[in-house]
Amino acid sequence: MPVSYTALYRKYRSQTFDDLVGQEHIIRTLRQAVDQGKISHAYLFTGPRGTGKTSTARLLAKALNCTDGPMSNPPEDDPICIEIAQGSCMDVIELDAASESGVDNIRRAVVDASSYQPAYCRYKIFIIDEVHDLSASAFDALLKTIEEPPPHVVFILATTELQKVPPTIRSRCQRYEFHRGSLENLVGRLQFVAESEGMEIEPAALTALARMADGGYRDALTLLEQAILTAEGPITLNQVYEQLGLIAADEVDRLLEALMAKDIAEIHAKLDEVFRRGRDAEAIVESLTYRLADLTRTLFGVESKGGKDVTQEAAADAMARRLGMDRILFYRAAMAQFLATVGHVTLPRHWIESEMVRLAMSPVPSATTPRHPAEPEAEPRRERPAALRQESKPVRTVEPEVKEPVVKAAVVTPREVPAQEPETKPLTPKPEAAPVPSPEPETEPEATPTPSGRTLEQAQEIWRRVVAHWSEKNDKAKAWLAGTELVRVDGNEWTVEFPLRITLQRYQEKPKAVAAVEETAREWAKSVIMFQYESRADGGPEADVAPIVPTRAVESVFEGDQLVEEIQREFGRSES
Repeated sequence: MPVSYTALYRKYRSQTFDDLVGQEHIIRTLRQAVDQGKISHAYLFTGPRGTGKTSTARLLAKALNCTDGPMSNPPEDDPICIEIAQGSCMDVIELDAASESGVDNIRRAVVDASSYQPAYCRYKIFIIDEVHDLSASAFDALLKTIEEPPPHVVFILATTELQKVPPTIRSRCQRYEFHRGSLENLVGRLQFVAESEGMEIEPAALTALARMADGGYRDALTLLEQAILTAEGPITLNQVYEQLGLIAADEVDRLLEALMAKDIAEIHAKLDEVFRRGRDAEAIVESLTYRLADLTRTLFGVESKGGKDVTQEAAADAMARRLGMDRILFYRAAMAQFLATVGHVTLPRHWIESEMVRLAMSPVPSATTPRHPAEPEAEPRRERPAALRQESKPVRTVEPEVKEPVVKAAVVTPREVPAQEPETKPLTPKPEAAPVPSPEPETEPEATPTPSGRTLEQAQEIWRRVVAHWSEKNDKAKAWLAGTELVRVDGNEWTVEFPLRITLQRYQEKPKAVAAVEETAREWAKSVIMFQYESRADGGPEADVAPIVPTRAVESVFEGDQLVEEIQREFGRSES
């Protein structure tokens, strides 16, 4: 008869509070509650998947129902604790809300069963996993029992989506937040399990597995188990990359070198090689993202909390120095944009090839340049003419010791400079007026090219063309993009301003539409562009100086708009 195999995450499930890793804040509180006899009638465990919520629920059940308890450190050979660990205890009832979400199931399995005394344990404990999957009527049926349960009943609810649990349930439970496992704890746990299983694994491979687990101990052990079954000897980093569907670090480095050297032929050769081995565009972007994150830590001297490998660290240090801070941060921003887009393109291979070429040919902006300059005057702004500013606030004598009457000659009265024609009648000093220590007239800042090679005016023209293009193709896009304006160009980052916050929210709720519009802008600009969005209601850089626009000016913006005209015909046109 074949021996049944037990998965690693079940084989190495924590059996005592001391075995539970990374949740010390919860273990300390539960131990004190058990030792002091302050047992709550309902607990709510919430946190990401694989962080120990169900394991902690079983440990709490052991502590409450052990033969000589309640006690925070029950003996492992206690018969009741053994039954709870095996899942055969009659008085510890585990339910999966995903499969028993109906109100009838909850009434039968929980509400009715809670009225009976425990068979042989101290408490009848109900562990409801993924409790957020219960229906609204099931929560209503459970509410009264949780609010006033029998003295022998304890509820332990577990969920990964706390926001879906009704407030009426949350307020009647003690809530405990489970944290994601740190890289150091995950690597330590993987090392312990690998040694227990008699497997050798490279430190760098342990770190890669821990990072891919994203803070989940169960996910980390599942990945380790797959690596053990795949390897025929010691587990190496390249084997882990092959198992995870990623690209090896040395291959990613060669692709980064080709990008830095603007070697288009080499870029295409590396991408072809990757695609021949069965990888897709998403795997390429993810591999570049992880590698650039490692290079960032190396460049800034962030010590690795996981396994260390001298050879790998030396290669990462050399690569980080060749790329430099500006290029690494620029590439990371591009990868973040690619990750948001790669799932929505029709031909991923051709898309990634063209984007890599654009990324290689794009100039790298300086990371030390502030994103939003501290001096507002550094950007063109809509300001009133100098003559109007002097009309509303006449020049005053700044230095009290200057007593020459010539200062009065620089004062401009409204009669001399009419406000209606500030451009046709420029303010000129009288010939006999001597120079005075008064502010010089402000001049319009010259349009300087950005690091992407385009001025703000050129970028605004491209954006207007993009808006017109999509407005003709799609009525919804026309409604979303109406009134938008490109207000800033910082290197390869363009900031688009929406007239209303609600319009911006509706636009961002359609990621495919956003990706299509941004892709059009990149094609016409022939550059890798990162987009930022804001609304005028958010109080952008010009919120404090923008003048109040009259009603007729607002109407002129939407004049000729088919959607607006239909609304006006339907509800009438308001006259101001």
